[in-house]
Amino acid sequence: MLKKGNKLYSILTGSCPKCHAQSMYKDKNPFKLGHLLKMHARCSNCSTKYKIEPSFFYGAMYVSYGVGIAFALAAFVISRLWLGTSLINAFIAIVITMVIFMPIIIRLSRNIWINFFFTYDPDIKGANP
Repeated sequence: MLKKGNKLYSILTGSCPKCHAQSMYKDKNPFKLGHLLKMHARCSNCSTKYKIEPSFFYGAMYVSYGVGIAFALAAFVISRLWLGTSLINAFIAIVITMVIFMPIIIRLSRNIWINFFFTYDPDIKGANP
């Protein structure tokens, strides 16, 4: 289902948006909070520079808002409508979900943001300009 060449592949795996060969992050585990935002400067396969300009990933904050709303809505629907909990418990479920999934939301937002600016190029594989 998820194949290289698909933007969703790059977004969900955190791989280079141009060649999909290397992870953009120095540590793939987002729950190691000390390494959450540490990224390679460039892709070792295609030399794509990840931070296009200073403060490039500030734009990911806007994406993060939408991704956070999606997670909160999912928590609400699951707890309130599917499990039938009270309204207070549904909001507690939202808070717990947002705290637990915060590292994933941050990484997903960065991945989505950078994929707005790059497209997959199968011809660049193995090239090292």
